Amino acid sequence: MIYEENDETRVDARDEVSADYLVTVHVADMKKALPLSLEARKEIPPNLNPSINKKSSYSHSLRKPFKATPLLYDSNATKVSLIASLLSSNTSRSCIGPSGLKLSKRASSGNGQGLFRGLVKHRMTNVYGQRAQERVLEEEAPQAPETTPSLKIFPGQAFPLGVSEVESGINFAIFSQHATAVTLCLSLPERGKFGRLDGDMIELALDPHVNKTGDIWHICIEDLPRSNVLYGYRIDGPHGWRQGHRFDSSIVLIDPYAKLVEGRRYFGDASKKFSSLLGTYDFESLPFDWGETYKLPNIPEKDLVVYEMNVRAFTMDDSSGLDTKIRGSYLGLIEKIPHLLELGINAVELLPVFEFDEFEFQRRPNPRDHMINTWGYSTINFFAPMSRYASDGGGPLNASWEFKEMVKALHGAGIEVILDVVCNHTNEADDANPYTTSFRGIDNKVYYMLDVNNNGQLLNFSGCGNTFNCNHPVVMELILDSLRHWVVEYHVDGFRFDLASILCRGTDGSPLNAPPLIRAIAKDAVLSRCKIISEPWDCGGLYLVGKFPNWDRWAEWNGKYRDDIRRFIKGDSGMKGSFATRVAGSADLYKVNKRKPYHSVNFVIAHDGFTLYDLVSYNFKHNDANGEGGNDGSNDNFSWNCGFEGETDDISIKSLRSRQMKNFHLALMISQGTPMMLMGDEYGHTRYGNNNSYGHDTTINHFQWGQLDTRKSNHFRFFAKAIKFRRTHPVFHQENFLNKGDVTWHEDNWDNYDSKFLAFTLHDNNGGDIYLAFNAHDYSVGASIPQPPVNRNWFRVVDTNLESPNDFVPDGVPGIGSTYNIAPYSSILLEAKL
Repeated sequence: MIYEENDETRVDARDEVSADYLVTVHVADMKKALPLSLEARKEIPPNLNPSINKKSSYSHSLRKPFKATPLLYDSNATKVSLIASLLSSNTSRSCIGPSGLKLSKRASSGNGQGLFRGLVKHRMTNVYGQRAQERVLEEEAPQAPETTPSLKIFPGQAFPLGVSEVESGINFAIFSQHATAVTLCLSLPERGKFGRLDGDMIELALDPHVNKTGDIWHICIEDLPRSNVLYGYRIDGPHGWRQGHRFDSSIVLIDPYAKLVEGRRYFGDASKKFSSLLGTYDFESLPFDWGETYKLPNIPEKDLVVYEMNVRAFTMDDSSGLDTKIRGSYLGLIEKIPHLLELGINAVELLPVFEFDEFEFQRRPNPRDHMINTWGYSTINFFAPMSRYASDGGGPLNASWEFKEMVKALHGAGIEVILDVVCNHTNEADDANPYTTSFRGIDNKVYYMLDVNNNGQLLNFSGCGNTFNCNHPVVMELILDSLRHWVVEYHVDGFRFDLASILCRGTDGSPLNAPPLIRAIAKDAVLSRCKIISEPWDCGGLYLVGKFPNWDRWAEWNGKYRDDIRRFIKGDSGMKGSFATRVAGSADLYKVNKRKPYHSVNFVIAHDGFTLYDLVSYNFKHNDANGEGGNDGSNDNFSWNCGFEGETDDISIKSLRSRQMKNFHLALMISQGTPMMLMGDEYGHTRYGNNNSYGHDTTINHFQWGQLDTRKSNHFRFFAKAIKFRRTHPVFHQENFLNKGDVTWHEDNWDNYDSKFLAFTLHDNNGGDIYLAFNAHDYSVGASIPQPPVNRNWFRVVDTNLESPNDFVPDGVPGIGSTYNIAPYSSILLEAKL
């Protein structure tokens, strides 16, 4: 083999124990280095030839006997067959064989500029009489030669995707079907500060003939540190916009399979607003200690009471009383578990905790550039926990560790952890103002739905500029791998899927009757113990409440429950029958095949929309602070301000609002199905009429612990008592739908459009019947109380018209006669007791 150096040829040969020849080639200019010829490649022995043995991996060290290492294929049969099906005719080489890498001279930076220069040394060694090649890449660092890294490079292997530790080093593997060039970018621990792409990155250009198997690009590096390495990829490919390609090799992209993401360390740190985000990994830390007595709660789905909450907003306010280092963090949430136990819930549904960029609205001048994304519905990576929820700027590794501590603590308290996951779109926005961080630059045509009839423009069923191509085989596998990762690594108990109707669309956006991803999630063995909940609608009009493909596993956010309960309680006419249907478990929607009442996730309030206090205080949304001229947020809130818009000192209006909030909460807690309430409603949190507060990292969203203390003895007390009463009375959370023997409706006038009163009795097998009556009229109703079961008497447990503590008496108040005068806009609950 001859290499050129300034028109000279230099060959040094020495005898070696395990090699007949050692050829050291000095290359002054990388551009003059001739690549390994095809003839030289043919000289690889049979056990190393990719065309002969595709399961071997070239992984030897200089002067050491060669040992072939089996390729670590993933055991998942679906994945193996999937990748096999994607093999292209011109990329059929195996991942094994001599490396054809080049060391890029371009510095690594967000804009593609840089000053990196490198030196490549090639060593040729004889293995059992045959020639093989090992490359050692050394970066020139004239100012600090003692820190110059020496990297031993191997072709790598295709599985698993992402970064993995294998026998021969650290393996990197990334999928891109349409890429023509892939460059791995590395920033080693000693190189500058985290998150900087300022020219101090090593760039390794992958050879498609050597470092590619099918559509997966890969490389293995023996000498890399086992942690604290930042990495990303530059990827280039066709620039045919109309064909759906959006390649831009000037951007260093995040690996979709990165398990940790590094960026700015502190949430909302404006001084690092434009910090880069890169993947990182950790193979040094010991496994997390879950403890010898640790166990999963495994709460039956019918017994859940879900509390929707935001990790940061829960403890960020000064009133939390926590040390500033842990406010707004996973550890901060742990400190407030006693509050959750006092409230009585047994599951938390966390708003997105996947890595997102809270400054995404501030990348360019726009009407929302004053806002900070606090909800997190803008996924950057599906595997990495939000790093800025770590305590005291601890970074991604601490975030991962502390997330596990949080799950462990919640499980220890008997509380399950459900994650709100956003698989329907990403942070990368639209074509007009893209925010390319990963998928768009890796393979836009694969990862996003495109309108092939409109110049390859992005389809937008999410309302956020793009739509993740969820039922493409590669994207589907990514989502499944992510979910499994959160279950296995972090022990989460379930997932709520944002805008899940998008997951029911094909690659062209058309609705599917049996979406592959939805079925795969329902049938997956790892996910079999998980609660899986859909938000069964999207922004493209695919409304699937009661019709979501389910395989008898999927639960749904029941939007019809929300609307019908709101309308009846506030006094709309013609809603009595719908109200009865909803509190009885929505059999009209879910009594199909083997579905159960608990597949209806009942809610009156969720993160998007009015809080419970605002629902009874505002007729109209007040979203001016969002900067969109009031055009954002729903206009169909079915709210009633009880006589005055917003804050008031009128005692009668405040009293009515208090009753209405208790009426809503009581209806929720006595309904068949799975109840969900929103963080802050237990004390009456207000957002001052803003029904779309995603961008406010302020008291608008922050839990107000001072207000909780003020209302602990009345409002909070009622909410906590109602939750605990539900949990201790199985009649409210039955396994099957109610039949005629389970409920008696005290109603013979269902067709009366003007009737706003409903009473019924839930029958208990042990005689502990429950009588309930809801009066949504603006006048009192004298209700005839039925006879209690034999040897029982009625005890009043709830009357929302009464002041605390008489509004809720768990042991009940005796002396109930044959009639009961139910005040306007109020409700009662009676229990039959011995």
